[in-house]
Amino acid sequence: MSLAACCVLSCRRIGTSTPLTKSHMMYWKDIRNVIKVTGSLILGGSLVFTYEVLALKKSLTLDTEVVEREKMKSYIYVHTDSFNKPENHGIVWQARKELHKAVRKVLAASAKILRNPFAGTFSTVDIEDHECAMWLLLRKSQADSRTERIEAVQEMSNTHHWHDYQYRVIAQACDPRTLIGLARSKESDLRFFLPPPPLPSLKEDSSIEEDLRQLLASLPQTELDECIQYYTSLALNESSQSLAAQKGGLWCFGGNGLPYAESFGDIPAATVETFFLEAIVKHSEIPTHCDQIEAKGGLQLLQRLHYLYRDCPKVQRNIMRIVGNMALSERLHTPIVRSGWVSIMAETLKSHQIMEASHAARTLANLDRETVKEKYQDGVYVLHPQYRTSQPIKADVLFIHGLMGAAFKTWRQHDSEKVLAEKDLEDENRYTTCWPKTWLAKDCPALRIISVEYDTALSDWRARCPVERKTIAFRSSELLSKLTAAGVGDRPLIWISHSMGGLLVKKMLLEASKMPELSTIINNTRGIIFFSVPHHGSRLAEYSVNVRYLLFPSLEVKELSKDSPALKTLQDDFLEFAKDKNFQVLSFVETQPTFIGSMLKLHIVPVDSAGIDCRNLLLICACEVNPHV
Repeated sequence: MSLAACCVLSCRRIGTSTPLTKSHMMYWKDIRNVIKVTGSLILGGSLVFTYEVLALKKSLTLDTEVVEREKMKSYIYVHTDSFNKPENHGIVWQARKELHKAVRKVLAASAKILRNPFAGTFSTVDIEDHECAMWLLLRKSQADSRTERIEAVQEMSNTHHWHDYQYRVIAQACDPRTLIGLARSKESDLRFFLPPPPLPSLKEDSSIEEDLRQLLASLPQTELDECIQYYTSLALNESSQSLAAQKGGLWCFGGNGLPYAESFGDIPAATVETFFLEAIVKHSEIPTHCDQIEAKGGLQLLQRLHYLYRDCPKVQRNIMRIVGNMALSERLHTPIVRSGWVSIMAETLKSHQIMEASHAARTLANLDRETVKEKYQDGVYVLHPQYRTSQPIKADVLFIHGLMGAAFKTWRQHDSEKVLAEKDLEDENRYTTCWPKTWLAKDCPALRIISVEYDTALSDWRARCPVERKTIAFRSSELLSKLTAAGVGDRPLIWISHSMGGLLVKKMLLEASKMPELSTIINNTRGIIFFSVPHHGSRLAEYSVNVRYLLFPSLEVKELSKDSPALKTLQDDFLEFAKDKNFQVLSFVETQPTFIGSMLKLHIVPVDSAGIDCRNLLLICACEVNPHV
């Protein structure tokens, strides 16, 4: 306006004045120069302003198929805002809303200039006010910085006030790395995980049994060890009809139906499926076979079995073992995530059943390459921590069970003769099915607690693989390899063993001392606890008469013979080695006899055999089979 007034006055002066002089001409030329400069500035400023407006609009909008799909969905949820229309939609309310939007756009524009938060794939539909934080977290979860990604996942898992559709947006838009991180976060809402994709329909002339048979038959059958060959041939030769026929007739020792010699009733539920799954478990220990299982649709088939046999622990355990073994191969992580197994594992991890939760924890840990560098092979289970944690781990505690034991049941609380109330079973402070997982982890949260599992049998009748003959030396070498892969030896270490597990611990330490690459295991071993370990052997192998389990003692039992030369050599070598390394050793021995079947009662590990030396030997009122607290 000032410029216009100046121009008008100048024109009037020019029109009413005397003929133009030289000074007047100079004055008019200056005015034209001012107009040219000012016009250029106005035009340029307009162009810059228009460009900035368009850029701001682009920076605050999204162009993803995820958002468009979400807008088409009919999510129904109740708003917490008041439904009083005059209050919500009056002039004041509208003014405040416009003011908030303007402020938000200014702040977003600043963020765009300074940090560029909405760059990349998040770039062209309007973002509502309450969705800004969600998309910023999603963007942060895909940052180049590992620290930022972990922080974003933690913030997501701690968010519990979002609407249902917002969790679903994250579930569809996040990458596999973020999804796995959410599954391993204790506070994560299960709405972060979409249901697994629909399974393909079974063909009319097909069945679960037939699909399992085809899958197993498609796997390589050459260059396999005897045990895998045994499981494979056993499963392929069995069927529901053949099992039923065997049960109707006489049993012959050594036949395929031998594992069911004790039961002469109906065919157990999921018997045939169990045969196939046990064979596939063995195949899944070979990486190349895992590729074949995935290529033949094994992940979807296992998922169908998971839903079909929810109430069958044996089937569920074998399924989890197979998927956990497949997760050891990083090239199979994407198929595992796409098939929906992360959603299943996230739900199972929150289960109160320690065995199921531990299998899920192993699988997710093998998938999580963001925070876990170790790999947990079959039979190695982390009891604590099973979720991502900011708690620094200061030491490892390893639990090694013995004959007829297991990674979980060996360490349960003493079985009470009284039937516990249901509320007592749910209260971990009063009863626990695995005290290292509940009580020890609660008392010492800075520990990583690992429990190891391996197959054992008192008799060859009960051996899971009759052709398998594993000595203590073979088992110790096998376990040592698995524990090394799990990062055992990287921090201070305490061994806790029961029965034959103690002999394995001694053998593993002696073997590790001979290998320079395993010197960290020796250097970081701080102590060893033995529960009823037969350092000088046991008379169990001698009691094979009139005891159905011991008509044919297994190799494990034979190796535990009283005053066995092999055990004496192991004991002497370990004593010298332990004294040289100044290991802290504590031994416990049971004072109660153990029932073997219903016909024999004896001290499996007598006092004179349980003491590794005369020092640090404690007597406890318990029996060999139940080393409970």
